[in-house]
Amino acid sequence: MMPAARLQVAAALCVLIATGSPAAAAETRAPRGIDAIRHILVIYLENHSFDNMFGLFPGAAGLPGTSDLVPQVDRRGQVYAVLPPVPDPRFPTDLPNAPFRIDDYLRLDQRTPDLIHRFYQNQLQIDGGRDDKFATYSNAGGLVMGYYDTRHTKLWRYARQYTLADHFFQGAFGGSFLNHFWLVCACTPKYEAAPEAMRAVVDDKGGLIRDGAVTPDGYAVNTIFSVFQPHPASISDRSKLLPPVTLPNIGDMLSAKHVSWAWYAGGWNDALAGRPAPSFQFHHQPFVYFANYGDGTQGRKEHLKDETDLYTAIVHGSLPAVAFFKPLGIEDQHPGYANITNADDRAADIIARIKKSRLWKSTLIIVTYDENGGFWDHMAPPKGDRWGPGTRVPALIISPLAKRGFVDHTVYDTTSILKLIELRFDLPPLGERDAKAAPLTNALAPN
Repeated sequence: MMPAARLQVAAALCVLIATGSPAAAAETRAPRGIDAIRHILVIYLENHSFDNMFGLFPGAAGLPGTSDLVPQVDRRGQVYAVLPPVPDPRFPTDLPNAPFRIDDYLRLDQRTPDLIHRFYQNQLQIDGGRDDKFATYSNAGGLVMGYYDTRHTKLWRYARQYTLADHFFQGAFGGSFLNHFWLVCACTPKYEAAPEAMRAVVDDKGGLIRDGAVTPDGYAVNTIFSVFQPHPASISDRSKLLPPVTLPNIGDMLSAKHVSWAWYAGGWNDALAGRPAPSFQFHHQPFVYFANYGDGTQGRKEHLKDETDLYTAIVHGSLPAVAFFKPLGIEDQHPGYANITNADDRAADIIARIKKSRLWKSTLIIVTYDENGGFWDHMAPPKGDRWGPGTRVPALIISPLAKRGFVDHTVYDTTSILKLIELRFDLPPLGERDAKAAPLTNALAPN
């Protein structure tokens, strides 16, 4: 018999794919009251799965019980007696083969080691939906099974007050680079002329022989920096940089409709000036890769902004119709260089400022994560395409227009954000995935 959580996914998917019925077709149209949304703000955090952050949330499909737990196995399919050791002496070497609380060993304001989170490895960890090889295909051993008790965080309180989506999956397999592309264009960039040293090598069955930033057929899937500035000063060989991307993106679509938008980033001005903060992440700036927002373009000047500009826009009530916010690395919750507390404080501060402003009554805030960061989640991703969706991540919908105290079980992925924007501003889809995605409208309160 299937575990209860997988039955929930199966039932939700049955609803999602029944697009041929009149009722389902009606659900894809803009609901009454969506025009009340004047501003959509996406706060894009880093590298945590749903179980890792909200596995204890009441009413959500969180951590499975003992009877439903699928243990971690090695490459031969043999169950581990105990989890592989975490490469950090603060954790015991004999952790049981089960989820465990990280905050039994570290405070939320302390950092864990980073965990591998790459395109091919994420698929190997998911293992056809069994989610039983996270520890095997990781550099962090049993840390993949760790989770936090976040009940005292500010984002948890916002999730209790508004809507938490518990069937929201990262748009693409793997890490931040590719998932930022899927947030803004529902696409995977191609680098057909990539040097052979950058290409992954797979066998005739698709098994990974050698990892790389680019697939054998020339798609960029793991971290590669843009040929445009800013990028690391240490890279002098331009062949190691991704050439200008000309695929359509959500910024292009919004501009064509004369809808205001901006990408705000912590540390942006300093990075442009050639003095990036130590934790500034160049590959977390997706629009930098696109020709329309390259060096010296009007598109860059108008739409790529610093975090300070976001605060000014909130104060003046001049927030664009669509805005994305990417915190500086130290405040984005990425394992290895950030903790849980700093990002919780930063995101909550922005939300609180908007709540106190005249923007609040017409603003929808989405707080989500680019990807799982290598952390385990027990829920199998829905069937998608070559690129994803990948592992489940948290997503909060915070607004006076959102349902209160609601857990949304609708199956979403990162492209659902694009679908909501497209629905609200009458934009064409960027691709097949966002065209078919469920928008986030089930999180909206009825009139």
